[in-house]
Amino acid sequence: MKNATLRQLKVFETVARHLSFSRAAEELHLTQPAVSTQIKTLEGHVGLALFEQLGKKVYLTQGGAELLYHSRAIIGQFIEAEEALAHFKGIAGGRLNVAVISAGDYFFPHLLVEFARRHPGVKLNLTVHNREELLGELANNLTDLAIMVRPPHDLDTLNEPFAPHPYVIVAAPNHRLASRTRISMASLVKEAFVVREKGSDTWFSMQDGFGQYMRELNIAMEIRSTETIKQAIIAGMGVGFLSAHTIGQELRTGSLVVLPVQGFPLMLNWYVVHRIDKRLPPVARAFKEFLLQEGAQLIGALIPAPTPTSHGDLES
Repeated sequence: MKNATLRQLKVFETVARHLSFSRAAEELHLTQPAVSTQIKTLEGHVGLALFEQLGKKVYLTQGGAELLYHSRAIIGQFIEAEEALAHFKGIAGGRLNVAVISAGDYFFPHLLVEFARRHPGVKLNLTVHNREELLGELANNLTDLAIMVRPPHDLDTLNEPFAPHPYVIVAAPNHRLASRTRISMASLVKEAFVVREKGSDTWFSMQDGFGQYMRELNIAMEIRSTETIKQAIIAGMGVGFLSAHTIGQELRTGSLVVLPVQGFPLMLNWYVVHRIDKRLPPVARAFKEFLLQEGAQLIGALIPAPTPTSHGDLES
């Protein structure tokens, strides 16, 4: 173990978290062979196999599970040391580590650019995740701040809303419902839906939006990618439930339309989240304050909020 490097431990932790070499390579911006090489080198230092493959699935060995525990502790110590030293640098010399749920990557880079413009010298580290991955970032102390719609209930976190987050029903402009002026929920649920996967933030938000109608929903397809969902809807595979913050370009080009459905848009909130016991470095504290004071205004300027639909005179 004495020749193992921090980089090898970080690669190992990422593969262990995903139980996938390809997804780890994607997160680390490496090729899959490069990830495999790092793991093989680490296994050589350890003298044990860390993973085993049964069929198409990857599993941790007992030795791998033990090393994962210690690797996270080591990585955590380095992060804490980096954060402690960042306090001496202040905002200008600090590194901002922020993780965002996938729907946020349509606007969040603009907020980071504006913050960096005001604080020259700040280094930015942005990662984009699905809900499960983002909760893992928080639980394992791998990010300073997390930006999400549904803060965790089983972690000791501080959750503060900073901007509204509307969800809408969208369709292709030639869809038969696109010409309606008001659409009832009872008629909408009969349509084929293309949606995000179960367990995603969007799925849980959809449950809120449809309430008792959720069990009647005609789900034709579940897809992990918002971009692929949009393309499927544009192609005519059905209608979709999406964050209004993900469809700005499609609305401007006319390739998607928002349907005037009873009770929509569903208005939720964006939250900035961090562990209560997390000692935020100055740059993270400054960015959090920036979001709380100006986040809603800046997002609103980028993506105008949709108008709520009247509940009267509904078309079936």
